[in-house]
Amino acid sequence: MRSKRFARRIAIEVAGWTLLVAGFAALFLPGPGLLSLFAGLAILSQQYEWAERRVRPVEVAAYKSAAQGVQTWPRIIASTVFALGIGAVGIVWGIGPDAPTWWPVDEKWWLIGGWGTGATLLASSAFALALIVYSFRRFRGVEDIDAEIERVANPQKESR
Repeated sequence: MRSKRFARRIAIEVAGWTLLVAGFAALFLPGPGLLSLFAGLAILSQQYEWAERRVRPVEVAAYKSAAQGVQTWPRIIASTVFALGIGAVGIVWGIGPDAPTWWPVDEKWWLIGGWGTGATLLASSAFALALIVYSFRRFRGVEDIDAEIERVANPQKESR
């Protein structure tokens, strides 16, 4: 029984910290940074009080970012084009064409990873497109975004 609890704790730690580090990296790289940070903190909050205190602010920031991203058509179009662009890069990366003549180092360093890297880019593209659709359906045209975010972030308040 004790080894089962220890294994569960290790699994929670690994999953939480992995998502937290990936989320932090995705704040600067293509990917759902705030969403990954939120997921990592939510997992770690099962073990740590400091993580539990930080879940709510990150959740609200993620919803705000999602809501703001679909408030104007230029933002929607730019986000969609960027997500599709990541998918296109994933396809090119997977196909792995020969290195161009301007490539300054040995050809073996051109598009390292092949379909493994390409597949992660395609998955990121699909995930980003799904988040755009979710955000559009949930927040587009909402007059009071802050109230909607509060409603989405705290569904238990509605039942009171």
